[in-house]
Amino acid sequence: MRRSVPLANLSPRQQLRAGRLPRRLVQLLGGLTLYGVSMAMMIRSTLGLDPWDVFHAGITSHLPMTFGQVTIVVGALVLLLWVPLRQWPGLGTVANVVVIGLAADAGLALIAPPEALWARVLMLVAGIVLNGVAGGLYIGSQLGPGPRDGLMTGVARRSGLSIRLVRTSIEVTVLAVGWLLGGPVGLGTVAYAVLIGPLVQFFLPRLTVDLEPTGSAAEAPGVQHPTATGLVPGEVEPLGPAPGR
Repeated sequence: MRRSVPLANLSPRQQLRAGRLPRRLVQLLGGLTLYGVSMAMMIRSTLGLDPWDVFHAGITSHLPMTFGQVTIVVGALVLLLWVPLRQWPGLGTVANVVVIGLAADAGLALIAPPEALWARVLMLVAGIVLNGVAGGLYIGSQLGPGPRDGLMTGVARRSGLSIRLVRTSIEVTVLAVGWLLGGPVGLGTVAYAVLIGPLVQFFLPRLTVDLEPTGSAAEAPGVQHPTATGLVPGEVEPLGPAPGR
């Protein structure tokens, strides 16, 4: 059985120097593309979205922009909030802003909404599971967190509040605003909140790229195993933001 691989705490420069970069870039882009497609599947199910996508869909209903375009703009604006938090984005952070939105629009163009309820439920469940796989692929590439995850961890670090409290506060806020804007809230919203944590917890340790064979990144200066910072590899709280975003 494959041993659990820890996520290393790497600076943006260390992320690029940690080794196995071609493999990690392929995994990064594959994960982000799959993430956008899984979002499109949940949208086409018409059974509700995760909190951030409720927010994105709510904005889309009021602007002459596609869902993917709104996702990109919101991601870029969230990334600007990193500046006062004194955080530096990695390559994966920047790619996250662009690739997921493009993949979501491509998925929406290719996937037709099913008519039967059972087919919609099946598409919703498949979308959530693929979202968990995509999150494990993207985060496991160890090329930087998504802008929304970085906002959460940055606020928690600067304020001294718990990750759980900051995460829940942000999620509830964007969900409420998105719902008021007309974003779809429903079975999918609840199912995502319940399932995504365990799914990412299952897939992430299995998909994290081991950096040790090509430089032992975990022993590099300024790098720590997640256990040294109080984070357990693959541990994701059930009520949290969409993985890797």
